Amino acid sequence: MEYICRDCPRRCGAKRSDTEPGGVCASPASARVARAAPHFGEEPCISGTRGAGTIFFTGCNLRCVYCQNREISRGRGEGRRVGADELRGMMLRLRDTGVHCIDLVTPTHFLRAVRDALDGLELGIPVVWNSSGYESVEALRTLEGLVQVYLPDYKYSDAALAEKYSSAADYPRIASAAIEEMFRQTGPYRLDENGLLVSGVLIRHLILPGEIDNSMGAIDFVSESFPKGGVLFSLMSQYTPMPGLERYPALCRRVDAEENEHLIRYMRRCGVTDGYWQELGSATDEMIPAFDGTGVE
Repeated sequence: MEYICRDCPRRCGAKRSDTEPGGVCASPASARVARAAPHFGEEPCISGTRGAGTIFFTGCNLRCVYCQNREISRGRGEGRRVGADELRGMMLRLRDTGVHCIDLVTPTHFLRAVRDALDGLELGIPVVWNSSGYESVEALRTLEGLVQVYLPDYKYSDAALAEKYSSAADYPRIASAAIEEMFRQTGPYRLDENGLLVSGVLIRHLILPGEIDNSMGAIDFVSESFPKGGVLFSLMSQYTPMPGLERYPALCRRVDAEENEHLIRYMRRCGVTDGYWQELGSATDEMIPAFDGTGVE
């Protein structure tokens, strides 16, 4: 496979092939996978009791300076390259372990490869598109009918902050349009009798230390863009400072209790009550799995 890539909002026009990684994502044309195994670190409606069948892809089309998965997100050779048939086989093996869903983590830059793997595949459990939210509406439309659950981030309502920390000043505009397209495809969220998400959109927002206005803007986006009962929302206080952030002193601490409580109260005032929020200390860097090739056969 070889093509000139304009699949994501970067539209960088990089030549991508299986021998020549390219673009901001620094990735080949075929998918590259670092881990494929049950994972219990997602929201309860995703992980349930038996875990999500999570496939961690390497590379990313964002460049978040605080990325907790930077070991694989920089896309410089980590993981193993797999074809569509191998990727399909991973999904089936995970399904057969009894997981509740197939959870595709950071798949945006491998959209073509993932789409080929899903085409005609009957899994019997939901496929979850777990992404940064920085996606092309046109690309998302090619996934209609293949993905049942969208799990996007909405990282920034503040364009200047998006540029500073992720080199993507257009993030608020791009992500809001992408999430609205996701909702168009799935409609209001649906849970089964066990509280597991069968279809719909669950929007995540990671609180950054000192950036209350950015988080309030994210909550405003959810409350103003979707009807009551339309989407789920997950407010996360799990931000963990990573090594190498000396240039960004504001990011060298965790979110404090006052910030977290303020945003939980604000979320309730805005009527955003379908979903989750984290108590401080409920998530740590110990929840980051080992990207050691588990399940990548």
